[in-house]
Amino acid sequence: MASETQVRSYLAHWFQLGKKLVLHNGTETILPQPIIVGHRFSDQFEECWQKIISVGGKDCYLEGSVTTIEQLLSPAWNIDKCARCEMPVPIVDLGNQPLDCVCSDLPNWPNNELPQPRLPINNYTQLDKIKARLLSK
Repeated sequence: MASETQVRSYLAHWFQLGKKLVLHNGTETILPQPIIVGHRFSDQFEECWQKIISVGGKDCYLEGSVTTIEQLLSPAWNIDKCARCEMPVPIVDLGNQPLDCVCSDLPNWPNNELPQPRLPINNYTQLDKIKARLLSK
């Protein structure tokens, strides 16, 4: 089962590449901007997540995917890295795996010359790790 944290990460990565969240079987789409503010997700991203949670992820899916957020939060699904582009993708535990990655309709992807989408980074944590490494030398 994909955790809520993994699903949020999955959405955040794809939102950074311009993929939209489709709601209510296609009657509404959302692409929060910005996704990351400093070391946390933006208010727009959090509002989008609250919309998803309010309907239990039912009839919500990422553009280019057929797997709903409700399914991702069920025990039958996990999120792992795509073999082609290393972005997070839904993987079914048992049954037939969908053949296409969400990236299949993105032109010029994967593009290793651009920075990869990322999660928020806490600068203080990163600086503490660097400090610890320097002190251990």
